Amino acid sequence: MRLVNPATGAAGGTAPLSGPADVDAACRVARDAFETWSLTTPLERQTALLRIADALERHADTLVEAEVADTGKPYAAFRHDELPPTIDVLRYFAGAARNLPGVAAAEYTPDRTSVLRREPVGVCAQITPWNYPLMMAVWKIAPALAAGNTVVLKPSDTTPRSTVALARLAAEHLPPGVLNVVCGDRDTGRALVAHPEVRLVALTGSARAGREIATAAAADLKRLHLELGGNAPVLIHEDADLDEAVGQLSSLSFYNAGQDCTAATRILVHERVHDAFVDAFARAASRQRPGGPDDPDADFGPLNSADHLRTVRGALDRLPPHAEVVAGGCALDRPGFFHEATVVTGVRQSDDIVQSEVFGPVVTVQPFADEAEALRLANAVPQGLAASVWTRDHDRAMRAGRALRTGIVWVNTHGTTVSELPHGGVGQSGYGSDLSLGGLLDYTRPKHLML
Repeated sequence: MRLVNPATGAAGGTAPLSGPADVDAACRVARDAFETWSLTTPLERQTALLRIADALERHADTLVEAEVADTGKPYAAFRHDELPPTIDVLRYFAGAARNLPGVAAAEYTPDRTSVLRREPVGVCAQITPWNYPLMMAVWKIAPALAAGNTVVLKPSDTTPRSTVALARLAAEHLPPGVLNVVCGDRDTGRALVAHPEVRLVALTGSARAGREIATAAAADLKRLHLELGGNAPVLIHEDADLDEAVGQLSSLSFYNAGQDCTAATRILVHERVHDAFVDAFARAASRQRPGGPDDPDADFGPLNSADHLRTVRGALDRLPPHAEVVAGGCALDRPGFFHEATVVTGVRQSDDIVQSEVFGPVVTVQPFADEAEALRLANAVPQGLAASVWTRDHDRAMRAGRALRTGIVWVNTHGTTVSELPHGGVGQSGYGSDLSLGGLLDYTRPKHLML
C-alpha cells in the first residue's frame, strides 16, 4: 500500500497489504501463544507492560517520527500532549492486572463454596483509527494483554507506522505471538473479524464500521467492544465565564484538526450571551493556524487524506441557506490536506451538519432559551460519547451530569481523559469502555466455580 504524507500530499512510503493468508497465520500464532500467555501470573504481565512503557519512553524520537510521518500533526502536539498519557495507559494497566475484582469465596447454598474467577477471553482482534494511531493502539492492547489475552491488531491503512514501531519495541518484552500486527485495508479487517480463532473484536472507528463489524461478528457470536463516533455538545449557560470558555474551546474544538471523537463540535449557548460568545469565538477561531509538523506556529495539522478533506468540504458545501459561516470555511490553497478552523451559526437541529459527525475543524453554534431546551438539543442526536457544561451553578452542573446521555460529562472544561476512569459511549457511539478497570474487565469473562 502507498502511504501519503497529509502535510504535503506526496507519497511517503509503503506498507504491506496483508491478505487472508497473513491474517490466518497471525491468528493461529496468537491462538498458540494464548495457551501459555493466559497462564502467566499478573506479576509477569505487569512486568512486561512496564518494560514496554519504558521502551516507549527510551524510543520516543522514533515514535514521534513515525506518527508525524503518517498524520502530519505538529511534533510538539504528539510529543508533549499525546505520548506521555499514552505511556501512562500501559503503566496503569500494568498495575490493574494485579487488581482484578471479584466476589469473595462464600457459601450461597449449604455445603457449597462459590468462587468467581476472571479469565481471559482468547484471541482479540483489534482495529484502530487514523486520528491517534499510537494512542489508540495502546488503549486497545494494554487491557487485553494485562488480562492474559493475545492480540492481532490492524492499524488504519493510512497510518500504520507508529503501530508497527510499537509492535517492534513490544516484541522485545513479550513471548512470540502474544502481540501481532497485520497492515492492510478494509478487506484485511474483514478477514480478521471473520477469522474463527478470534473471540473478541474491538474497534475504534465510525458508526458505519461498527455496524458492519457487528453484522459480521454475529455469524459466530464473537464478543464486541465498539468505541464509535462522537458529536459532543457543549452547553454554555448565561452565568458561564465566557472568556474561559472561549479560551479553552477555541483550542479544544480544533485540536488535531477536529479529528477527535470527543471534540467540542456542537456549541449550545444561552440566547442572552449567544451573540457575545459567537463574536469572541469566531475571532479566536480565526487565529487558529493550520500548518505542517515543521511549522512552530501551527495550532493543528492537516486532515488525514484527500478523501477526508473532500468529506469535510462536502459537509460545508451542503449547508442549508439559513446557515452562516462566520469564521474560516475554506480549504487552504497549498500542498497537503489543510482546512481552516470553521464556525457555523444559524443551524437547526435537523440539519445534517448538526446530526452527523463532521470529524474536522468545523464547529456549529446554536442558541437555547433555557436549561430544558439546552438538554433537549444536546441529547437530540444519535451519538452519545462526550459533553461539557459551562456554568457557575453547581446544582445546574449536577443536573446536566445526570441528564446528558453521554459516557462522560465535563464541567467548565472539555476533553481531558485519565487512565483510571472509563472512556465509552451510548447510542451510535458504541458500547464497551476503554481505559479504567472496566476496560480491563471487558477483556475477561467471569466463571463461577462451585466446590
